[in-house]
Amino acid sequence: MSNVPTELKYTKSHEWVQTNGDGTVTIGITDNAQELLGDLVFVELPEEGSVLAAGDQCAVVESVKAASDVYAPISGEIIAVNVSLEDEPEQVNSDPFGNGWLFRMQPEQPEQIAALLDASGYSDTLEA
Repeated sequence: MSNVPTELKYTKSHEWVQTNGDGTVTIGITDNAQELLGDLVFVELPEEGSVLAAGDQCAVVESVKAASDVYAPISGEIIAVNVSLEDEPEQVNSDPFGNGWLFRMQPEQPEQIAALLDASGYSDTLEA
């Protein structure tokens, strides 16, 4: 069974959102997503300064099996990307909720975070 931390919010498309103490959020892909993809060999990250709407395709993760788009779970500006993934994309596999984070955003509409799935709701989508 996949690890689904209860303190995070989730999307049906397998992104997770962590609220940081400074009003920003950190975003990555879930344990379930990285398991389905297999060993990651490349991560294409969004550009810092990009402004995205919720649902915009903004990154790509590629494994030996497939490439998968990553979508912005909320609207906002990209304020940081995890450049260490350029040399070590496997961090997404080994630590999807830690060192494998993809990017950070400054939310445009913080209330969008509350509308995301909680851990229970996300787990339900995995069982469907």
